[in-house]
Amino acid sequence: NTEGEKYVDLGKKKRAAVRSFKGQIFVDIREFYGADGEEKPGKKGISLAFEQWEALKRSVNTIDSLFAEQGK
Repeated sequence: NTEGEKYVDLGKKKRAAVRSFKGQIFVDIREFYGADGEEKPGKKGISLAFEQWEALKRSVNTIDSLFAEQGK
């Protein structure tokens, strides 16, 4: 982005980034708003601590199965 922050574009104005806040590092998944090139972070999002991120990664197969059950 314009501030030099590295992120993963998840589509539909959603991004994942690694950020530091109050001395802790988080994976921040957030929705952005505004015109292209001038996006600002919105309130909708979640910040995962490293342990939570690891738990989510371990659960990928289960989540994939749940998607399949829903017909996606």
